[in-house]
Amino acid sequence: MDNAALAERLEAFAALLDLNGSSHYTVRAYRRAADLIRATPADVAALVRQGRAQELAGIGPGIETRLRELVETGRLAELDELEAQALPELVGVAALLGISTKRMRELGHALGIATLPELREAAAEGRLGSVPGIGPKTATRIEQGLAELTSARPRRGMTLNRALALVGDVAAALGGEPAGDPRRGCELSMRFAVVVPLERLPDAEHLPQLVAVLERDERRVVGVTADGYPIEVVGATPESWEQELVRAIGSPEWVAAHARQTGALPPPELREVDAPPPPPDLLELADIRGDLHVHTTASDGKATALEMGSAAQALGYEYLAICDHTRNVRIVPGLDADDLRRQAEEIAAANELLAPFRILRGSECDILPDGSLDLPDDVLAELEWVQISLHAGQRAPRQAITDRVVEAMHHPAASCLSHPKGRILNHRPENALDLERVFEVALATGVAVEVNGLPDRLDLSGSHVREAIAAGVPIVCSTDAHSVRGLGNMALTVTTARRGGAPRSRVLNTLSLADFLGR
Repeated sequence: MDNAALAERLEAFAALLDLNGSSHYTVRAYRRAADLIRATPADVAALVRQGRAQELAGIGPGIETRLRELVETGRLAELDELEAQALPELVGVAALLGISTKRMRELGHALGIATLPELREAAAEGRLGSVPGIGPKTATRIEQGLAELTSARPRRGMTLNRALALVGDVAAALGGEPAGDPRRGCELSMRFAVVVPLERLPDAEHLPQLVAVLERDERRVVGVTADGYPIEVVGATPESWEQELVRAIGSPEWVAAHARQTGALPPPELREVDAPPPPPDLLELADIRGDLHVHTTASDGKATALEMGSAAQALGYEYLAICDHTRNVRIVPGLDADDLRRQAEEIAAANELLAPFRILRGSECDILPDGSLDLPDDVLAELEWVQISLHAGQRAPRQAITDRVVEAMHHPAASCLSHPKGRILNHRPENALDLERVFEVALATGVAVEVNGLPDRLDLSGSHVREAIAAGVPIVCSTDAHSVRGLGNMALTVTTARRGGAPRSRVLNTLSLADFLGR
């Protein structure tokens, strides 16, 4: 099995573990392992055969055992058992029908059914009401949901990293192109689409990513994943290819206004009805010259300063800022003044080995309740880049949180405001920070604002990037990487900045090292 196939099986296993009520941490571990394997250039199957799988960060004994089973047999016995228990084809449509996955499993086992056609048959025969706990209202809701299934949308969006992997895997399997929300770089994807050669369309029904087919005709197949996300696979001829891509990539509102347009199209990220016009120098991933927010083993990272610097250099960057946490964060290890000065020696030694590449001394310095910073001024003055960050107090009222952040921005050492709105996608909403006031202070102080590349943050969002650009504020696209692999999140932050119409000239880390240091 190649890396993509191994990653897909682990992703399916994670989805079924999730459906079966396994712990969040177990599910996350398998999803992270799938992401790691998908992005690893080495042949993971070969590493497994050599007993070296645990050399990959994030692969422990349990995951290695399952990888060995996959490599040796091509399947996972536990995955087969979970499919029998969890009824993935039914559970995959549960959220779209407005009932819980637990209730759907109970219904399936009670009726002795496991597939969507069997559920439709049971509903048509009026057998849903015979299941304990399924009253007339719930039965009616399920029946109505079945009638509207192909137009239904999940209640929660999928984060961009997972969404890109999903449509990318489907597209690769069928020789097609990704489309839908992931192709536009939406922070949370609700609509998934892939355009494929028409002759490959029948193969879509047999993809392992799809546990059920909701609808099929001669031009499209709509399937659903185990965790309830519908995917539209569109078949196109060479003559209709470009037009089908236009329809499948743009938001529905944008497509309604531009359905017949093929020439001079805006980039996919800007195919939204409220998107700004693309600037001539719209930011590209290749424009990035350095990453200004990463962590190491000194706080909660997984690699040393030298390892992070070497990986950044291999990406073609000229510089990298080490910004480990300070002590006030508490929930993870943080550095005090003495720790930072010891880290300076580690960075100096690494720079001797990596020159002319440069590791910058930095900090992700916590903003304290009174707006002061969590390091002494003399230490802050030694640093080359200071990310100021608010971790506690995200639910504070608008005035209080804004005053606290603005006070910190006035500190002469402050370089950039990290993840300003403090959101965690699908878990924590944006804080009440007054961005208009923050942008005014940023212009006065020269403090930049960050587009944070962690997949569950992407903060600032594309819409807020647009506001920052309109206000004249410089932005920084950084990964907040906690591992070498995390440096790959630069693609996510650049995509988010592009959704806000960010020009290259307004992104600080497109500067060369000399220009960045001399700014």
